[in-house]
Amino acid sequence: MARLELDNITKHFDDDGQTIVAVDDASIDIDDGEFLVLVGPSGCGKSTTLRMIAGLESITDGELRIGDRRVNEAKPRDRDIAMVFQSYALYPHMTVRENMSFGLEESTDLSDEEISERVESATATMGIKDLLDRKPSELSGGQQQRVALGRAIVREPEVFLMDEPLSNLDAKLRAQMRTELQRLQEDLDTTTVYVTHDQTEAMTMGDRIAILNDGVLQQVATPLEAYHTPANQFVAGFIGEPSMNFFDVDLQGESVVGDGLNYAVSESVREKLTSDELVLGIRPQDVEIVGDVESDHDIPVTVDVVEPMGDENNVYLNLPDAHEGETFIANVDGRAPVEADDDVVARIPEQAVHFFDRHTGEALRNREFDDETADLTL
Repeated sequence: MARLELDNITKHFDDDGQTIVAVDDASIDIDDGEFLVLVGPSGCGKSTTLRMIAGLESITDGELRIGDRRVNEAKPRDRDIAMVFQSYALYPHMTVRENMSFGLEESTDLSDEEISERVESATATMGIKDLLDRKPSELSGGQQQRVALGRAIVREPEVFLMDEPLSNLDAKLRAQMRTELQRLQEDLDTTTVYVTHDQTEAMTMGDRIAILNDGVLQQVATPLEAYHTPANQFVAGFIGEPSMNFFDVDLQGESVVGDGLNYAVSESVREKLTSDELVLGIRPQDVEIVGDVESDHDIPVTVDVVEPMGDENNVYLNLPDAHEGETFIANVDGRAPVEADDDVVARIPEQAVHFFDRHTGEALRNREFDDETADLTL
């Protein structure tokens, strides 16, 4: 195992004389044995960051350390890392056994017997011991992925790097492999950096997640911290499914006011609002549909679309006087008797509301969250 440190890492590319900033001044400390997930939309810099750790991309500025070693200029083979690619990258003319042992034969002084023992052990761990003599073309996608993982395991590296390794699998197998990868990483206790654009993978797999956007690190936190106390509006909108609802509002006296929305705000919350131009955020899971207006936080709305999901429904709601096509979402019980064109009341509890600066996106008010007890308070 090893501690991995990214200290103000920056990566620039030159494009016909123009400088493209792929990663901008990112700093992350990853503990021994930690499973860190780099997550963000396509083009945000997460794979570039992983490739810099691997030594496949040079570092423009900053310092990268694995354990006590500065490895900015170290060759990939000298970094004691193992990487699992999205494409599996198996040699088609080699058997499973040959694919898994090839790297050890080329880069270590292990005897044939020691290599064979490692391969046998890894294939047993991955549940593919009976596939040792097959070639990749004879394997399913899930089996090929296990071979790629097993090839990394036999290296016994200080750091595992995984670049969207499950994206080529179907939904059911991807869910199964998520669980297997978590169990495997806990058993091996090896420092792991995992890249994905899938926030479900990030939320379910990582000890912590690092969210990037346009090459800039937005927040490093546990999954629950990022969900309940996002650092800014981008994180709030990216983490969570369905995405958080956002309303542009202005602070006017004791309320915030926007198109079709007049929402009373308590003094304790107003004290945290350092701007009058705001964005109010509420997660669909926190919007309730009730029968009658009983408070300043209850809003008459019209149901636009009901999206049945089985155990739950995503209900798209229209605010009165809002622009046509502007809806927000309530995520409710699948048995709730709600249909399109119904007039209902949406309750937005103040304790669940987030506020962001409309111009900077900075979070001005989140619920306080204790990650150890998972307690939420105002």
